[in-house]
Amino acid sequence: MKLETLLTEPQGNPLEEIVPDGGYCGIFRTIGCIGDSLSSGEFESLDEAGNKGYHDYFDYSWGQYLARMAGCKVYNFSRGGMTAREYWESFAESQDFWNPDKVCQAYILALGVNDLLWKCDPTGSLEDIDWENCENNAPTFVGYYARIIQRLKKMQPKAKFFLMTMPREKEEPDKKALKDRHAELLYQLADKFQYTYVLDFRRYAPEYDEEFKRRFYLGGHMNPAGYLLTAKMVASYIDYIIRRNPEDFSQTGFIGTPFHNVSAPW
Repeated sequence: MKLETLLTEPQGNPLEEIVPDGGYCGIFRTIGCIGDSLSSGEFESLDEAGNKGYHDYFDYSWGQYLARMAGCKVYNFSRGGMTAREYWESFAESQDFWNPDKVCQAYILALGVNDLLWKCDPTGSLEDIDWENCENNAPTFVGYYARIIQRLKKMQPKAKFFLMTMPREKEEPDKKALKDRHAELLYQLADKFQYTYVLDFRRYAPEYDEEFKRRFYLGGHMNPAGYLLTAKMVASYIDYIIRRNPEDFSQTGFIGTPFHNVSAPW
């Protein structure tokens, strides 16, 4: 990326330019990735008898590619098959993910595929959220998804949140409608939560068509090149957001400390 580009506010497609080194993601020293198999570097095996296996290789996850690119510490708060409901009700607690020592400066949430397309949890709406007490949120995807953000914001009020939509691919009408609604809800949540942004892969990422999957998939999940490409897109999108909103990120170095600068916004 040219120096001139780094000095100006970006326009247009957030993924038009791919940063080679993590870009301004490097301002975060800790990032938490909350997601499912596609956040876990999951590979799909197939033996001679036709039996499939699913294996989380976190070192191949886009989060760890991002960590190596940007020089930051990235936590995989994820597992194949994860839903917002399971994350809230049992998984995060069982894995000690609410530990204050694991609180991050930024979080990337990539949940919804299993919730809406496979487990068929009720989608819900923003009316399912109790903004004063997340324990009262309704048992819907939105209710559980918001609970995760609410609890983390209580633990680290200044953390930045990036919410990832589902990319486009060949879709049945009912699934397309669910994915579109998912993206719509993430934008609504970003409007309600301070310093929360949408990584809109559904609008800006390439379509995951047959040619894309030939290059970047192994069965129903990505191959190593696919996870690396995802990391490059995530890094480039966050870099774009930071360059578009520099004031929002000027005090990132103080996140997790008792200090701040009253002359600048958080």
